[in-house]
Amino acid sequence: MRFLFAVMLLAGGAVSAADRPNILWLTCEDNNVNWIGCYGNPHADTPNIDALAAQGVQYMHCYANAPVCAPSRSTWITGVHALSMGTHPMRSRYPIPHDQIKYYPDLLKQAGYYVGNAKKTDYNIGGRKDGEAWDTNKLDWKTLKQQQPFFMVVNNTKSHESKAFGDVEHTTHSPNDVRLAKYHPDVPDIRKNYAHYHDQIKKMDADIGKALAELEASGMAENTIVIHNSDHGGVLPRSKRFLFNSGTHCPLIIRFPEKYKHLSPAESGTQVDDLVSFIDMTKTWLNICGAETPTYLQGKVFLGPDKETRDYHVSFRARMDERCDNVRAIRDRKFLYIRNYMPYAPWGQHLNYLWNMRATQAWENQYREGKTDPITGRFFGTKPMEELYDTSVDPDNVYNLIDDPRYQADVKRLSDALDVWQQENYDSALMPETELLQRAEQHGQTIYELVRDPALYDLKRYQELSALALKQQPANRPIFYCALGEADAALRYWGMVGLFLLQDDADIDLKLVREFLDDESHHVRAMAAWIVYRSGDRSAAQKCWNQLLANDSYASLKVLNMIDWIGDGIDPYREAIKACRYDHGGYVARMQKYFGVSDSKP
Repeated sequence: MRFLFAVMLLAGGAVSAADRPNILWLTCEDNNVNWIGCYGNPHADTPNIDALAAQGVQYMHCYANAPVCAPSRSTWITGVHALSMGTHPMRSRYPIPHDQIKYYPDLLKQAGYYVGNAKKTDYNIGGRKDGEAWDTNKLDWKTLKQQQPFFMVVNNTKSHESKAFGDVEHTTHSPNDVRLAKYHPDVPDIRKNYAHYHDQIKKMDADIGKALAELEASGMAENTIVIHNSDHGGVLPRSKRFLFNSGTHCPLIIRFPEKYKHLSPAESGTQVDDLVSFIDMTKTWLNICGAETPTYLQGKVFLGPDKETRDYHVSFRARMDERCDNVRAIRDRKFLYIRNYMPYAPWGQHLNYLWNMRATQAWENQYREGKTDPITGRFFGTKPMEELYDTSVDPDNVYNLIDDPRYQADVKRLSDALDVWQQENYDSALMPETELLQRAEQHGQTIYELVRDPALYDLKRYQELSALALKQQPANRPIFYCALGEADAALRYWGMVGLFLLQDDADIDLKLVREFLDDESHHVRAMAAWIVYRSGDRSAAQKCWNQLLANDSYASLKVLNMIDWIGDGIDPYREAIKACRYDHGGYVARMQKYFGVSDSKP
C-alpha cells in the first residue's frame, strides 16, 4: 500500500494526480483542548473549528510527545521522537544524521507532491536549513491549484504563548466567563489572563475559517483532506512545558471530502476515541499520500486501510530554555503515569519567558503571600518521584494516586511499558544533556548514532541504576557506592544522584563523596558538591561550583539551576557567575540576567 500510488505512476500513470488527496494541514500554537468549544468548554468562542468538527471527525485522545514547540516539531518533521535523536532539549539544534533520516516533505516530493509550509519551522535540528525541504513557504491558492497534488501546512501564530502576554485589562471576552483549572487560584488577574487568551483563540479560529473559505473558493475542497490541530498544549502557567493533560492533550480534527471517506475512521460528526500520538502523524500522512514510509519511523498509521492500533502514548520533558528538568510520561485513555528523574527540581521554576505572563506573576504572588492551598500551591514545590492520575475523572491532574493501593497494578503496568518504550526508542536523556553532547563530540557521532551503540551509551544499565535511585531505599547504598567506581560518567552520575536522594534518610559516606568534587565529569562534581553542601560544609561545595562556573564548565547551566533551587542567595557565587562564559545557547546569559549580574557581560 505504501508504495502503491508512486509505483503505479511510474508504471504508466494509472493513478492520476486527481486520484491522490491534497492535504491542507492547519496547525496552530500552544493551546490544549480546553480552549476549543467542541471539546466541551462552553465559554470558548471557536465557531469555525467547531463547524469543522461537525463536518469531519474529532479525536478525543490526541497527545503531543513534547509539551513545547521545538522538540514537538522536531518529532513531526522526521517521524522520529526528539528524545530518540537528542533534539529534545528546547532550542538545542543538535545535528542528526541527515543521510539516514529524511524530512517527511522530502518523501512526499519523491511521491510527486508539491509541498509547502507557511511558514513556521522551528525543527530544533542542526546540519540542515529548516526550509530546505519545502517547495514554498507561502500560501498561494493559484499555485496550489496548478501543482496538485499538494501538501500544504499553514501555521497560525495568533494563539502563541506570547499572545497571552501584555495588557489583560481590556478584553472582549468576559473574565467572568472562564473555566479555571483546579490548580489555578481564583484571583482577578488570572481570570483576566484567561479572558485575554480566549480573545486570541477567537482570532486564531477566524483565520482557520478564512483558510477554509479560501479552499472552498479555490474549487479544490472536494480533493482536499483538511487537518487541524495545535502543536502542543498550553498556554496559561502549568500547561505548556509540562506533561499533564494541559500541556499535551491537543485538539485534532480531520475532514474528508466524499472521495476520500474510505480513509476516515468514522462518519462525519463523530467523536473518535482512538489514541493518537503526534509521532503517528508523519507516518500517517505519508501513508495516505502513497509515499514511502521508512522503517526508522517510530509512529503508527491511524487512518485508512493500513490503520494500526496504539495502546500507549509517551511524552517527555527535558531542559526548557534556561531551566533543567528530566521527565517521562506514559498514558492510555484513562491513566497518566509520570516519572520524575529530577524530583528535586520544582515544577514552578522561574522561567524568564513564562514570567512575562500576568497570570504567572499573580499565581506566584498568591503563593508567596501564603494564600494558596495544597492544590493551588503544589506547583511551586518539588516533585514526587512518580505520579499517577485518573484522567477520566481528574482531567486537571491534581490528585496523585501513586500511593493508592487500588492502583498499584496500573502503576506497574504503565511503568513497565515505559521501560520497554525507552529501550525500543533509544531514550537519549538518561545522562545530562551536555555530558551526552561531550561524549557524542568526542566520538565524532551524532547523538542519534551514539545512543544506538550500547558500548557508548549503556541504556539498560542507566535505566536500572536510575530506577534504583528513584526508589530511595537505604539498602541500595552499596550499589551507588559501586557505581561511583565505574568508568562510565553516566553511571557515576546516577550513583551520586542515588546518594543525594537518600541523604535525608540514611548516612552517606561523605569522605567518599568528597573525592568526586574534582571528578572528570562536571555533572558528577556538581551533584557531589550538593551532597557536601547539605551535609553542612558549604564552603567546599561553593568552592566546587565557583570553580566550575569560573572555568566555563559545560555543566554551568545545571550549577546555576542548583544555586537557585537551594534558595540561599547568590552572594557566594556572584563573581563566578559574572565570569562564566559558557553559552549553552544563550541560556546561561538568561540565568545571569535572572540573578541580576548580566550587566557585566560584554
